[in-house]
Amino acid sequence: MKQVLENVENQFEMFQILDENGEVVNKEYEPDLSDDNLKELMRRMVYTRVLDQRSIALNRQGRLGFYAPTAGQEASQLGSHYALEQEDFLLPAYRDVPQLIWHGLPLYQAFLFSRGHFHGNQFPEDVHGLSPQIIIGAQYTQTAGVALGLKKRGKKSVAVTYTGDGGTSQGDFYEGINFAGAYNAPALFFVQNNQFAISVPVEKQTNAKTLAQKAVAAGIEGYQVDGMDVLAVYAVTKKARESAINGEGPVLIETLTYRYGPHTMAGDDPTRYRTDDLDNEWEKRDPLIRFRKYLEAKNLWSEEDENKVIEEAKEEIKAAIKKADNHPKQKVTDLIDIMHEELPVNLQEQMEEYREKESK
Repeated sequence: MKQVLENVENQFEMFQILDENGEVVNKEYEPDLSDDNLKELMRRMVYTRVLDQRSIALNRQGRLGFYAPTAGQEASQLGSHYALEQEDFLLPAYRDVPQLIWHGLPLYQAFLFSRGHFHGNQFPEDVHGLSPQIIIGAQYTQTAGVALGLKKRGKKSVAVTYTGDGGTSQGDFYEGINFAGAYNAPALFFVQNNQFAISVPVEKQTNAKTLAQKAVAAGIEGYQVDGMDVLAVYAVTKKARESAINGEGPVLIETLTYRYGPHTMAGDDPTRYRTDDLDNEWEKRDPLIRFRKYLEAKNLWSEEDENKVIEEAKEEIKAAIKKADNHPKQKVTDLIDIMHEELPVNLQEQMEEYREKESK
């Protein structure tokens, strides 16, 4: 049985298209993206890096609430999202706000979500998704249900979810992939393995050599991909999506990536559990640097292009935070009012109590 296990684990090799120097090492699988598509993908990555920097600053100023940094994970997040379609349904974790924004969620609403304002969860009708899940792994069981619903309605779309390596230690993770596998539901399950579940290294969470191999127990396809390589993530996601909508069942995708900042801005100090050597090693694999080199070699990207995106992002973020600031403040009566179509007696009493308080 040890030999059987070893044989299984050895099948899950990391898939890569671009190496750390931005050179193609897997020409056969280089995606057929137009020059405009490649530039747009880079634009989104640069924009999201700026958004992360500004969000951290706004959090420190007390202008945002809960925030989980994303720098380092842009290739994993945006490479996967770029392979999706507008009708696909997103069920993100709390670090996956960028995917929701590029899926159509207005930026000012993303800021309101961070502040805990209910309007941050009132998505436009054409934005197919749920609010970022705070409970670790819960989005996996939700995704199985949404995917089954899409299948029963005959939709040619997929339900897509994300969790971190820590999420694979939750029961919801196994229940979600098992349920989706049993019903052959069109779901894509991403595990963004950024090496640490807050402070616990992945090797202390599981004895499995990879997280991708956990797909085997659920009887579904599994892949491990270089999560710092945006083209590799895009290519695997596109293939997995096509497989799912063609009735071949769900897919589990482990992206090997790294978060440069803390787990969240709520007091985590990564210097307590990560070394400078480890940080430096992963920074050499930076997804933006790697993809920038690839595009520069094709004469598709320049410093001028990048500076233009940076300034554009700063201006849009400035306007969005101002719009969030000017949005009507949340009141307790607002929350009570939107909870039920008809308020039960106890909430009717609370509504009157708070209306009186708020009128003073």
